[in-house]
Amino acid sequence: MNRTDFIGKLYLGPMAGVTDLPFRLLCRECGADIVVTEMISAKGLYYGSKNTAPLLMTDEKDRPVGVQLFGKEPELMADEAVKLIEKYPFDFVDINMGCPMPKIVNNGEGSALLKEPETAERIVAEMVKKLPVPVTVKLRAGFALGERTAPELAKRLEAAGAAALAVHGRTREEYYRGHADRSIIREVKEAVSIPVIGNGDIWSGADAKRMYEETGCDSIMIGRAAQGNPWIFREVRTFLAEGTVPPPPSVEERKDFLLRHTAMMMEEKGEYTGVREMRKHFAWYTQGLQGAASLRREVNMAVDRRSLEGLIERISGEKS
Repeated sequence: MNRTDFIGKLYLGPMAGVTDLPFRLLCRECGADIVVTEMISAKGLYYGSKNTAPLLMTDEKDRPVGVQLFGKEPELMADEAVKLIEKYPFDFVDINMGCPMPKIVNNGEGSALLKEPETAERIVAEMVKKLPVPVTVKLRAGFALGERTAPELAKRLEAAGAAALAVHGRTREEYYRGHADRSIIREVKEAVSIPVIGNGDIWSGADAKRMYEETGCDSIMIGRAAQGNPWIFREVRTFLAEGTVPPPPSVEERKDFLLRHTAMMMEEKGEYTGVREMRKHFAWYTQGLQGAASLRREVNMAVDRRSLEGLIERISGEKS
């Protein structure tokens, strides 16, 4: 991939515990152009953590796909990224500089790098030097509430060789509260010449259009709005092209996706893990459906594929 490949695309943003291979494939089916893995610890790769292998599952139908790494040691991150690219067909490597979770931040990783611009710059430079694929970065507006450090950091990351930047319009301290500030994304866009991907509060086709219009961004990234709703990409694509909103998925389409999602999970992760990970997806897919509240309570007791599929078949209510 080159820089132009990052322009005019609909991204599925990386989400821990969500954007595994089955979910990415379903979102791609609904219109996502580029997808990114769940975030993966560079240190975990270095020490051979058994928890990282399932996060790296991919195949040709998954492409173009990026692998997202988090860490704080430039050489370690670069070396582990090189090993990944030699083994897996990832098209680019994304560096996480936006995760707000305390266990990540307290270790100096994720959005903690927003406070360490020199380290952030060295990480990008080292990875660009060693990798044969593009290096991108996902970052936030700033660290503390009210900070707007992203534009200056973006300049440094561009100088270090970053191919594109995804910017979430909230600070680390905001987590996901309030509303994403699109003006900071515009400021980043005006500060650099590489592609900028707008992220935050894109819940509809109209939101996507506003993101483009208010920020001048080159592409958009959708995260939480895709949970239980991979059709958000269909809506955005239709709205941007035609100015209309397509019909929402029917109950039968939701059930079909749930059943296929379940089957894909079983194939990739086995029945024990697959069923337990599908519980949250079941809750998301059925959010707002009449009469589904009791099914969401029951799904937490599902322990095998048969019981989970039985609950899916019982879904009947339309959106309330």
